[in-house]
Amino acid sequence: MRSYLNSLEWLRSGLFWRTFFLLAILVMASMMIWFVSFKTLERTPRAQQLTAQITSIVTITRAALTHSAPEKRKELLLDLAHSEGIRIYLRNDADTLDKLEPTVFLTEFSEMMKAQLGKETRFARSVNGNSGFWISLEIEGDHYWLRLDEDRLEPPTTLPVLSWITATLLITLLGAAVISKFINDPLSRLSNAARLLAQGKQAPALPERGPKEIRETNASFNNMVADLARIDADRTIILAGISHDLRTPLARMQLEVEMADLDEQARSGMQSDLSQMDAIINQFLDYAKPIDSLRFDKVNISELLKQVIQEYSRVNYLHLHSAIATDMYISGNATELRRLFSNLIENSCRYGKNPDKLNTVVEIQCSHKTKGKKQGVLISFRDYGEGAPSDDDIGRLLKPFTRADVSRSQANGSGLGLAIVDRIVRRHRGRLRIYNHEHKGFVAVMIFPEMKFK
Repeated sequence: MRSYLNSLEWLRSGLFWRTFFLLAILVMASMMIWFVSFKTLERTPRAQQLTAQITSIVTITRAALTHSAPEKRKELLLDLAHSEGIRIYLRNDADTLDKLEPTVFLTEFSEMMKAQLGKETRFARSVNGNSGFWISLEIEGDHYWLRLDEDRLEPPTTLPVLSWITATLLITLLGAAVISKFINDPLSRLSNAARLLAQGKQAPALPERGPKEIRETNASFNNMVADLARIDADRTIILAGISHDLRTPLARMQLEVEMADLDEQARSGMQSDLSQMDAIINQFLDYAKPIDSLRFDKVNISELLKQVIQEYSRVNYLHLHSAIATDMYISGNATELRRLFSNLIENSCRYGKNPDKLNTVVEIQCSHKTKGKKQGVLISFRDYGEGAPSDDDIGRLLKPFTRADVSRSQANGSGLGLAIVDRIVRRHRGRLRIYNHEHKGFVAVMIFPEMKFK
């Protein structure tokens, strides 16, 4: 069932429908222009043909009435009315007339009829409330109205014509849909692959077939994906290799500090520096960890947050205030999520101290978000420090090896803390937003898709 729905994904494409409607409008406009052109070109021949037919009817009727015996005229008029739909009425000056509509066709037709029957010939579409096609004629000095059916002027729209119009319209719309799908399929595949790549997932190779432009675009995208994968792999190997190689001299330096004859203050300072270096190396390894190595399971995010808060509650200068909803689950990796929360708390400890510079207060909230487009598990961290120096620095903080203020950071971080946070959030199909609170302090808000159980 899911594969069937995925096969219909293109139906939800806005680009498909836009192309479909544009093509449908274009084709229907072309058909309309063709129809108008056809009506324009056939107007004069149809007027000539209709003029010849009606002139013949009038001439024959006049001759029949003129040369028939008086006692036979009534029978002749009834026969004409029954067989040909022709009725003859006496014309009076008091007759109420509704003139023909002044269309291009009727104007041209009327001029042709007057040229055949005389300029005094009059036409009407209704006489004394009786509809039809009325033509005045004169027989031996007497004036008459000759009434014909309206169908002789404008043939009614018949079922075959309606069927032809409906079939043409359906074929046009079907053709527009097929053309739109062929046009948008390559763009849809490219869009899906780019979205997967932006989410940090492996994008499938695009087919290098079709028109030249599509082949070249797909080939360039495939090469870009391969280059990015190779660069990411090289970066992972380099960072992991350098970080791993630094562990041995750091361990040796740690041992030498322990064994060296140093005063307590110098020993404590060197050990602190070595601990900071070891923490930076751990951040390098965390950032370089490949995505494919992660395993996602059902995680009780509420309990995990409580565990992290419990672990950091032993820090004397750190005060954590939390409001956590119970039993909320997401699909994720518990180790990665623990690292995410730890990085945010350590970031607050490093840069978000209270104005007294002695304590750090962090508020942690976890709740359900049921309004808006993005719904799920909402988690927020807020400290009461100075925040980022300016709003322009907010976006840069999520980039690797970036600090908001180097002088204030005392160079005791690698600039990877928030970059790792952002990467972990994106790995879990979540969204992260960071900003300065209006009453001072730094806020990090993230939302993850919630796992629901029936």
